[in-house]
Amino acid sequence: MELLAPAGGMEQLRAAVRFGADAVYLAADKFGMRARAANFALEDIPAAVAFAHAQGVKVHVTCNILMHPDDIAALPDYFRALDAAGVDAFIIGDLGAFAIAGEVAPRVERHVSTQASVANGAAARVWHSLGAKRVVCAREMSLEDIRRLREDTPPDLEIEAFAHGAMCMAVSGRCLISSYLAGRSGNKGHCTQPCRWSYQLEEEKRPGEFFPIEEDDRGTFIMNAKDMNMLAHLRELADAGVDSIKIEGRNKKAFYVASVVGAYRRVLDGEPAETVADELLAVSHRPYGTGFYFEEAEQAPAYDGYEQETMHVADVVGCEAIQCPVRQRPGGVSHVGDDFRGEAEIDDGNMRHPSGALSHDLYVLCRNRFAEGDELEILVPHEPARTLAVRDLHWLSTFGPDVHDEDAPATPEEALARVEADDWVPAAAANRSCNLYRIAADGPVPAGSFLRVRTFRRSARHG
Repeated sequence: MELLAPAGGMEQLRAAVRFGADAVYLAADKFGMRARAANFALEDIPAAVAFAHAQGVKVHVTCNILMHPDDIAALPDYFRALDAAGVDAFIIGDLGAFAIAGEVAPRVERHVSTQASVANGAAARVWHSLGAKRVVCAREMSLEDIRRLREDTPPDLEIEAFAHGAMCMAVSGRCLISSYLAGRSGNKGHCTQPCRWSYQLEEEKRPGEFFPIEEDDRGTFIMNAKDMNMLAHLRELADAGVDSIKIEGRNKKAFYVASVVGAYRRVLDGEPAETVADELLAVSHRPYGTGFYFEEAEQAPAYDGYEQETMHVADVVGCEAIQCPVRQRPGGVSHVGDDFRGEAEIDDGNMRHPSGALSHDLYVLCRNRFAEGDELEILVPHEPARTLAVRDLHWLSTFGPDVHDEDAPATPEEALARVEADDWVPAAAANRSCNLYRIAADGPVPAGSFLRVRTFRRSARHG
C-alpha cells in the first residue's frame, strides 16, 4: 500500500519524505480544507514538487473546499499552474472543479476527495467513468463496506482510506456547525472545531439554568471524536482492497509528521505493530480509536484535549565526524586540538572512543529547553529511537532570532558554513528557541532527525 502523508508546509514535507512517505498531499494558499496550515504559495509549489520527486515521492494537491462561483472562475489558471509545477494528482470534492481539472490539466490524475462521500460501488463507478483515477473512501465506511466497493468497481480505480489522525463528527467532514456558530465555514477550510466544545442544555422556559447532557455538571464533549489509529490493522486494510492509506494532519508540525509517518513506514516494511505502537503515544493525540472500520465510531465525551509521552526539543541540522589534527597528551593519550572530549584512540585521523565508535559533533536547532546531562531520544528515519546523553553542550552566538547584524546568517546551514571556533560558547542549558547548539555524539545522526525528551504532558479543558 502507498503511504500518503500530510505536508502542511515545507518542513513537514521534508519530514514526510525523509521518514518514508510514498506520496504527500498539500495545498496551495487557497481551495484547501486546512486554511490554518502554513500551506504553500503557488510559486513555491515547483520547488516542493522537485524536492519530493528527487526522492521518488509523489505530490497530491488538495482542491476540496465547497466551491462557489468565484472559486470556479479562478480554477482554470490555478490548475494550469499546478500542472506546470509537475504535481501528480488533484484531490477534488466538487463535480464542477473535477470537470475543469480534466479539461485544462488532463495529465494530472484526479482523486475524489472524502468530501464527496463516496460510500458505495455505484458512486465510485460514476466517478471512474468521468475520469477519476482514485476515490477516497467516506470516513463512515466499515472494512466490509470497502471490501464490497472494491468488488463492485473496475480494478484500475484506486481506493484510498484514512488510517490515522483526527476524525470529524460530521458525515465526511461536511459540517455546518462552525459556520452557524462562528461565521467560519468548515466547508471552506476555516473550521473552528465546535464539535470539540463543551455543551450544556438550557430549557427555554428556565433561561440561565443549565442542565448537563450527561451526569457531569461540567458539561459534556458529546461530539468530540476520538483520533483514528489503524497501525495494528494495516493487513486488514490491504485485504479489504485499500491501495493507499492516508495520515491526517496538515495542521501538524514536522515532528508529528515524522513520528507518525515513521511508525507506519516501519510496520509497512515488516516490523510488528506492537513494537512500534508506542511511537504513536509519543506525539500529541486524543484518545485513539479505529473509526467506523470495525463498529460504530466512539466519541471522547469526558474532555477535549491531548496527551503525549515525549516533548520535541530540537531538530538535527547537521552532524560532523571529528577529523582534526591530533597531538599527544602526557602519557600518550591523544586528543584533538583544544576540543578534547575525554580519553580516546585515533584511527585514520578520526577520534574514536574506547568503544571504537567515531566521535561526532551534532548540530541542533533548539525547540524546547534541554540541558547538559539530560537523557534525550533521537528519532531517526526507518529505525527505532535511540538514546543520547547531552554532553559538551555549546551555543552558537552568531545565529538566532536575536542576532540582527546585517551580515548575520539567514539559515542554520549558512551559519554552520561560516562558523568560527570562537563562536561556540559553553552552555549549561539549551534555552534559546530557534538557536543553534552543538552536542557531542558517539555516532552519526542524519540531518532531518529530531531530538525528544520523555515527559508526559496533558492539555485538556476537563478531565
